[in-house]
Amino acid sequence: MQEAILIIFYVLILLSSLIIHEVSHGVMALWLGDPTAKHSGRITLNPFKHIDPWMTIMVPILMLIVSGGRFAFGGAKPVPYNPYNLKSQKWGPSLVAFAGPLSNILIAVVFAITARLISIPVAAKIDIISNFNNWGAIAQVISGSFSSILFEICVMVIFWNVLLAFFNLIPIPPLDGSKLLFAVLPVKIETMAVLEQYGFVILLFAIIFFSGPLGYFLSSVLNLFLSITV
Repeated sequence: MQEAILIIFYVLILLSSLIIHEVSHGVMALWLGDPTAKHSGRITLNPFKHIDPWMTIMVPILMLIVSGGRFAFGGAKPVPYNPYNLKSQKWGPSLVAFAGPLSNILIAVVFAITARLISIPVAAKIDIISNFNNWGAIAQVISGSFSSILFEICVMVIFWNVLLAFFNLIPIPPLDGSKLLFAVLPVKIETMAVLEQYGFVILLFAIIFFSGPLGYFLSSVLNLFLSITV
């Protein structure tokens, strides 16, 4: 029973983090002069406005099944915006794109500091961090301790938000980092269109062939944030 509850929290935290990520894009676009997201009803935390049947529901479920309940990933329906309405044509799209990862980074920092303030032994914190998604082990580690349960939830929040933030900063379309790349480098519109058209295929190849370096990078960033908690 405890394991099932932990998995539910695990998935709900992922979905909440995805929604905040997307809403942040819309809020930044509105702040920069484009009301498209607002008019389409997407600047809301109502999850039903952001659910994509495949990426928000099926992909996380399938990944949970494949990984034995230890890992999932997914995405929410992208928030629409019109770049031609933005105050800055050069940096506006980059700021809108960066707003999503930035929201996740801020959440991770807040929960890392919160976890630091939770009064449980350092050894217990390390044990929770080491087993946070090993449901059988973690259920025993945190059983009967409200502080340990709260610390476990903080670790879940940090995990998902660091992963969402820094994975999305990879400079390959359709990820947010590509908008930052296009703003910094003098990429022709034609080249940009081709990259965006085949970006998902390029991203899949990058994940497959550079999974080692990518995993090392994400693990290093995650460990940096988790080091704040102890």
